Amino acid sequence: MTTFFVYMLRCGDGSLYTGSTSDLEGRLAAHRAGKGAKYTRGRGPLVLVYSEEVPDKSTALKRESALKKLNKAAKERLVKSAAALDKAGESCDNNR
Repeated sequence: MTTFFVYMLRCGDGSLYTGSTSDLEGRLAAHRAGKGAKYTRGRGPLVLVYSEEVPDKSTALKRESALKKLNKAAKERLVKSAAALDKAGESCDNNR
């Protein structure tokens, strides 16, 4: 069964790009090589700031659409909360 991802990239100009894919690493490489979405071309450097694993393509497309409808402040809160969870997980791993 194929896993899908919904992700956000922070572009060099500070904007956020939201997309979905079944191959996150490959898609990031395509964006960085200028072969991803037209929006991200020339807006580097591109940094992955959020990703979410979902079970199927339909869910990925629906979640991508929902994220794109959020205003920038809401997207920034989502990115910040995901970063905080990552840090908490890292600190827990370091204490083992």
